[in-house]
Amino acid sequence: MQGRKRSAGYHGAMPTPAFPTESTTFLLDGPAGALEVAVDLPDAEVPAVPAIAVVCHPLSTDGGSLHNKVVTMAARAVRELGVATVRFNFRSVGQSQGDFDNGVGEGDDLAAVVAWVRSQQPEAVLWLVGFSFGAYVSLKASEALQPQVLVSIAPPTGRGWDFDGVQPPPRWLVVQGESDEIVDPQSVFDWLESIDVPHTLVRMPDTSHFFHRKLIDLRGAIQHAVKGWLPAASA
Repeated sequence: MQGRKRSAGYHGAMPTPAFPTESTTFLLDGPAGALEVAVDLPDAEVPAVPAIAVVCHPLSTDGGSLHNKVVTMAARAVRELGVATVRFNFRSVGQSQGDFDNGVGEGDDLAAVVAWVRSQQPEAVLWLVGFSFGAYVSLKASEALQPQVLVSIAPPTGRGWDFDGVQPPPRWLVVQGESDEIVDPQSVFDWLESIDVPHTLVRMPDTSHFFHRKLIDLRGAIQHAVKGWLPAASA
């Protein structure tokens, strides 16, 4: 597949970076070339917990990136609870190399980022957070990657993506705007009923796909739902 080819500008493996001790961005070796990664740590006054959330952005071909405002707010929400966050650009976005691969290669990108996190922070538990297309990619990867917590924001059911066989963890939060103009909210609610998997659903009234004027509400909804899932703070 095109999405699995290395970019002509990519010349082999890069040194594996250590997990940073301060917020930073860097390039990580990925399956289709370099991946652009942004790591952000909780503020100094927030007790850090031994968990790292890898956050996945919306559709690459529609301008989705690690800078998307829903992505950055979701990352901020868990970081304010003491969880370090790792945002990254899927292949073909920003400085990440490779070609768009309709979710397949993007799952490989996610697996590569998670492998790096686990190699550098083996004591930390893994959280996955995804918005829209990123929710699809992280859901499809959950069985293989085994996150302790999964947060799915506006998962794009009913839009041609194959959600069959997803196996989210028991600690699974789904946030869906009830006025989503891109993902049919009822398709999400019907899908959740059809798969009969334990989950926490937050329905946000008068809320569009990109959470216009509702980002602070989104932050609160995430924090309220996941705070009971936090591991004990690091010493």
